[in-house]
This record gives sequence, C-alpha cells and structure tokens, in this order.
Amino acid sequence: MASKDKDTQIETPTISSAQESGTGGERNRSKAKTEKIVSRRSFIKGTALAGAGAAAMLKTEQSAAQDDTHSDIRIPDEIPRTLAEAAKPANFPMTGAQVFAKFCSDEGVAGFFCCPGNYNMINAIAAEGIPSYGGRCEGNMTSAADGFTRVTGEIAATSGTEGPGFTNMIMNIGAANASRTPLLVIASNKTIGEDDTEHGIQTAYQQSQTDGLKKWGKRMITPNRIYEYSAYAFRQLKTGVPKPVHLDFPGEISGARFEEPGELQYYYDKTRYRTESKAHPNPADISAAVEMIQRAERPMIVASTGVFYDKAWDALLQVAEKNDIAVVESAPQRGHFSDGHPLSASTGLDAIRSADLVILVGQYCMPSIGEFAFGPDARWIRIDPDASDIGRNVPIDLGIVSSEKAALEALADALPSRSRQSWRDELAAARQAFDEQSEEYYRLGLQYSADTDSIHPAVIGKQLGDFLYANELDREQTTVVSGGYGIGRYTRRYLRAYRPGQICNGAYQYGAIGPDVGYLVGVGAAVQNGVGPQSAYQGAPVLGVTGDAGAAYSIMEFETLSKYRIPAIMVVYNNNAWGVWGSGAGRGAVRAQHMYLFQENLRYDRIVEALGGNGEYVTSPDQFTPALERSYALAAKEGIPTLINCQGKKEFWTNQYPPSMPRHIAPGALAYYK
Repeated sequence: MASKDKDTQIETPTISSAQESGTGGERNRSKAKTEKIVSRRSFIKGTALAGAGAAAMLKTEQSAAQDDTHSDIRIPDEIPRTLAEAAKPANFPMTGAQVFAKFCSDEGVAGFFCCPGNYNMINAIAAEGIPSYGGRCEGNMTSAADGFTRVTGEIAATSGTEGPGFTNMIMNIGAANASRTPLLVIASNKTIGEDDTEHGIQTAYQQSQTDGLKKWGKRMITPNRIYEYSAYAFRQLKTGVPKPVHLDFPGEISGARFEEPGELQYYYDKTRYRTESKAHPNPADISAAVEMIQRAERPMIVASTGVFYDKAWDALLQVAEKNDIAVVESAPQRGHFSDGHPLSASTGLDAIRSADLVILVGQYCMPSIGEFAFGPDARWIRIDPDASDIGRNVPIDLGIVSSEKAALEALADALPSRSRQSWRDELAAARQAFDEQSEEYYRLGLQYSADTDSIHPAVIGKQLGDFLYANELDREQTTVVSGGYGIGRYTRRYLRAYRPGQICNGAYQYGAIGPDVGYLVGVGAAVQNGVGPQSAYQGAPVLGVTGDAGAAYSIMEFETLSKYRIPAIMVVYNNNAWGVWGSGAGRGAVRAQHMYLFQENLRYDRIVEALGGNGEYVTSPDQFTPALERSYALAAKEGIPTLINCQGKKEFWTNQYPPSMPRHIAPGALAYYK
C-alpha cells in the first residue's frame, strides 16, 4: 500500500511493522540531525515515517549511546543559512564575472554544478540566484549538469578550475557531447599575464582539450567583449543541433570592472543577438513524406533527442494516433512517447525488425548501417534541422530540413486519418513476447539467486519495475537514471517511461565509465526544483541504477546528495568484478584475469553511511523490495539518500547462467548506445 500527500500528490510506500527491521546497513540518523535538514516539503504521513525514519533514528541513537566518542554526521549551520539567503542580482558597476552571471540568468540557465575553483565566476553565478550545487569532483558535477538538462530540456552550466580540475571534466564533457546536450562549460582560474610562465601548477590551455567535444568555444582575452562572446555562446546553445559550449574566463576577464553598459561591446538584448525562429519544412517534402507513409504497411517513427529538446511530444502523439504510426524511442532521455501507449514499439523488438518505413525525427547521433535493428528493405525518411548531416551513415530516401516540432505539426495537418489494426496487433504481440521473455529471465533469476545465495540482476530489474509501476505509486512519478553496464542489460527490460524526461539514459553513445551518481545529483536537483517536465512531481524521490565498477567513480557524490537533502536512491549491482571480467581468460590471457576482479562482498552501503546517507545491503530476492520501500519512504520524508548494495555473482555473466549478458538491441528500451 502507499500513502499520498494530498497537497503535493507525491506518493510513498507505507512500511509495515514486519518490514521495519528488515535487512540493511545502519542508518546514521538522529533527531539532532533531522533538525539540520534543509527545509523541504513533506511527502509522507506520520505512519510511514514511524516505519522508516523513526526506526533509523532509534538505531542511530542506540549506536551513539554505546560509543560516546562517536561524532554524528551533521549538516553545518552555514549550509541551510546560505541556501536560504536571497539572491543578490548584480547591477552596474559590475565585474566581468557579474556581467556573465547576469547574462546567464537573463537567458534562463536553470542549474549550476561545480566544485571550488574559478572563484570569481562561481560566486557571481550563485549570488545571481541561479540554483547552484557544489560537489566533490568536477567530472561528476559535469555529469550532474548533463543529467539535469537531459531530463528538463533546459540549459545547465558547469565549472572547473584550469588544469587538473578541468582535465577531470573531459570524459564527462565527452559524454555530454555524444548525447548532444546543450551544456555550458565555463572554466579558468589563471590569468593571461601568466601565459608561458608555468607560474603555479594549474596552467593549461583548455580550448584544445575540448576540440572534438564541443559545438563552439572561446578563450576570452578582451574584457569589453565578454557580453559579445556570451551572445556567441548562447546562439550556439539555443539554436540548431545542441552540443556543449566551452568558455574560458582568465582572471583579467572575470575580474574586469565596468562602470556602465557603454563600456561593453555589443551590449544588446537577447532579442537582437539571436532569434527564436526555427526552420519549417518544404511543403513538397511534406507531401512526399505523406505519400511514402500512405504506401507503407508498417511505418515507424524513431523519436530521438530533437523531439525532446524541441518539446515536440504533443505533435508526435498527434501524428502517431492520426495515421496509426508506431513509435520507438532512441535518445539520452526517454518518455517523450509513453511506453504505455498501444503504438509504442520501445519494448516491441520483433515489430522493430518488421517495419517497412523508418522515420527518423531528431536522431542527432546517427547509427551506421545495421546498428539499428530494422530490416534491410526498410525505406528511410530523416527529419533534422541540419541539412549537412542528412545522408550520413545511412542512405536516406527523403530528407526534410526542419525543426522537429514544425515538421511533425505539418505532418499532423497533412496526413489523412487511417487505421492500421493489423500493425497495432503486431505491436501488441511484440510487446507481449518481450514481456514474456522478461518474465522467463525473472524466473531463471530467482532460481539462480536461490542456487548461489545472492540476487540475480533479472530479479533486481523485475522487482524494481513492479515497485515503480505496478504498485500504489503513480507510475509517472519517479524519474530514473538508467546506468550500469551488465546490470543495465537487465534493468532496461523492466524500466518504463510514461512522460517526457522520466528516464535519463546515462550511457548513451559515449559509454562513459561511472558517471551515474553524478547524473543522479543533476536529475535529483531537476526534480527537487520542479524544472520543465519534472514540475508535476517536484520534490519526489529519484532513483538510479549502476554497477560496482561504476560506483567507484562517483560514490563520493553521495555526500553532495546528503548535503543538499536530495531525495535519491541508487541501486548498485555488486558482482565483485568489472562487467568484462571474463575477458582475462576468454581471450587467452589467463594471467591477466586478476586485473578484472575486485575483493568480494565489498560494503558500498557502509561508505554511503559514512557520507551521511543511508545504506542497505541486499543478499537475496526477498530483501530487495523491502529495502526499496524503506529507502523511498526515507527519501520522501527526510530527503536522505540511500545506496542499496545488491550482492550478486560475477559468474552470472557467463554461459553457466543463461542468458548471461543479453544483447542490447536498438532502438528501444534495450538501447545502450543509441
């Protein structure tokens, strides 16, 4: 059962007395700590709190009584106090940093994620009132900004210190670039006057480091052009196919002082330095598309990145329903076409193979021939705002240069109403076959779990899906970060998206190692602030999935989640090895296998407890759902994040336990890279 707060409409599971004591790590909470929690909305009634939060507090109080030398983790007074301070928007006279911060605010930058460094810039941005978060690692905070944008469609910014800090961001900038995220990267700390001197240990030339990983970048050297180059940056971020933009602010630029607007070059309102206008399709191309769609028996739209960023999901739905066209998703985020719709093919893999017309809409990251699971005889239409990219990788029968929303609206007007009942039936049969296969994997997983005294990834996926979508929770409520390598092959089978931005596909295309807790910070901040399509469930808990190898890269950001009381749950699949552990022997290098393995039964949950969060340790199927319920209730009421450490076996990735590591078929729910 679940309780539901009538004011917020956020649902939380009710915890039974039998579940209160369940298995799990010690939850380091006390009444003294809860008084330090940043003020937030209440999402859970007293009965549920008694089952989760109070039990955790009692446990901690008992532990503290046994050890007088133990110091409770607490949030320092300065954090809630400074978070509660009113914004201090700058006005002339202003520094260069303040000019840029005000520019970002005027352009609607919705979130800012950083670590200390580049001090002039980050202090000015926070003072301007842009929601700002300080974390433990520049790379992870870059992923936080990336994840924030992936589920909101709004621009977020990240910052790094020149040199080591910025270098730490490179992998995460690369992931944002591959996912076509309009990420604003700002960095520096040094001065132009220190060029070529090797003064200090952090000197680096940043722009060359992001070559190939951005849409546009600039190292500023002339203070009065700061506003002009900011306009360059936002033209790139707000128009065309998005990618990261990288601005480098040496000390002479951020610290410059301007007494009045006239000292700034190109100081114009945003209506004059960029346009909101978007390309509309050629009517002849729309007519040709309508003819091709009408001739097709099994047409399918691939709804990708551009559909989300152009907020074209309503137009997409109208086109699909008017002409009975199937839709499959392929993007760094999912939900712009609901998995619950009868025309959805995201879990209908057999139907994907039989489509005779493929309509790519906003597919910015193009697959190569054979990378998507469509048949060789399918014809192709591509709708994209960039004419220069149409025809790359896959030969196209018809290219339409247009914004995604404009093209879909034109198609909705031009297409006749049509029923394709046999196509709907085939889609339903394909989804059922997929679900039946997933149920078989779950059955095998239960048996394997019992045989090995552990928990199989199929069991995690199935119980997680049931908890989120087949329980008393609103199935649209919880936003999910879908990550991990081997575990992702299973959980993707059971995760669903019913609204825009409900799933952040962390590994999209670039396959970055371990950014998932970083993504969870950004996604959690987006929901915490109710940004964009997350507004209906503002403050609800968010959930992520990762592996033990990936957790090592970003687990310290649990301190960030705890510090800001972001209600988050991360499920870690702990199989004591890299997902490719079999490579050591499978490729003939038996003596190399030690490099793929970890110590067994490591307690990642206890690390999180030591960082101010809650830990749960799950070693059997019967423990997982109760751990989810406790964690969700604790997150909803108190904003306390939890890591659920699920103990598996590395051997589950071998043929000893079929299906071992299932294929990642794309596009659709199983897509790992596209």
